[in-house]
Order: sequence, then C-alpha cells, then structure tokens
Amino acid sequence: MAVPRRLLLVTSLAAVALPVACGSPSPTLYALRPVAGAARAGGPRVVQLRRIGLARYLDRQQIVRSTEDYRLDVAANDWWGEPLGAMLTRILVEEVSQRLPGTTMLDEDGVITADADLTVEINLRRLDASRTGEVVLAAQVAIAASRRNPRRPPATRSFGTSVPQGSPDLNGFVAAASAAVGRLADAIADMLRA
Repeated sequence: MAVPRRLLLVTSLAAVALPVACGSPSPTLYALRPVAGAARAGGPRVVQLRRIGLARYLDRQQIVRSTEDYRLDVAANDWWGEPLGAMLTRILVEEVSQRLPGTTMLDEDGVITADADLTVEINLRRLDASRTGEVVLAAQVAIAASRRNPRRPPATRSFGTSVPQGSPDLNGFVAAASAAVGRLADAIADMLRA
C-alpha cells in the first residue's frame, strides 16, 4: 500500500520540528565589566599582557559558581559571553590602561605588535564563590623584563581577594567577580610602577 505524498511531507516536517520544540532554552550570557580605579603615574611605556592561564575547572562556557564541598557548582544554562581567558585579557588591558594613563597595554593575541618594555603573565587559580557567598579570586602574577628593558629584575606575586556579592543571583556573582578583577588590575598597575 502506497503512502500518500502529502502524509510523507507532513510527517517529515513534524520530525524536523520536534527537536526544535523540545530543545532547551537558549543560555543566558554574562560578561565581566571593567571597574575604574585610581590613576597612577610612572608606568612603563609599553606593556604586553600574555595569554592568561586558567585553572582547568574555569575553562568552560558555563559559569562556575563555587567549588565548595569538593564539587563544582556550575550554572548549567548561564554562560560567559566569550571564553573566560579572552574576556579577562580584554578587561585587564582596559583596566590597567586606565590606571596607568601613560602606558600602552597590548594583548599578546591582538593584531597590534610593538616591542614591550615589560610583559605581564597571570595564572588565574580561582574565581568562584566561597561558602560565605563572597567571590574569591586567586592568581599568580609575574612581571618580566624584555629585550628593551633587560635590567629590570623580574617580579612575582601571589594575589588574592574576596568580594561580597550584592545579591545571591548570578548578576550579583558577576558584579562581585568584576570588582575582584578590578582589584587584580590595581595590583598589576602597582607592580608595573615598581
């Protein structure tokens, strides 16, 4: 018995539409925002920010809310709007440039190349909420001399800060994370002036 062509067409269209109708909702995308800081004099002329090293648990689209109690609390449908390492690089270039007005801060992955006086390297070890609800940022920062400035001794520092969330939702988390990254920019600007 032959199946009418019209029935085949309707069945085919229904089969295509079914996965779309049953799919999960689009994720909500979030972005860190630059936080202004006090301007400082005496920075180097050109600084290059190397690609930021992320702890592997942070290197994902989904936002990691916490690592307390030996497990990751990941926001399943709340994602960073761009890869976290790239976003942190973009934000820190803007924030350090604002804090050191006479300094040109370049992103290693950007298309602009110039001989830098100093390079900044960052390993981000933690960026999530503690049991008390504060967003904790832990990082290692290294300032290295370049061929243009070989006499400057290298400097390394462990950096840590925590910022209370203004609200328990994801907006509060991202705002506190933005403030924590701003504090990291303050520390980097001070290290570059030393």
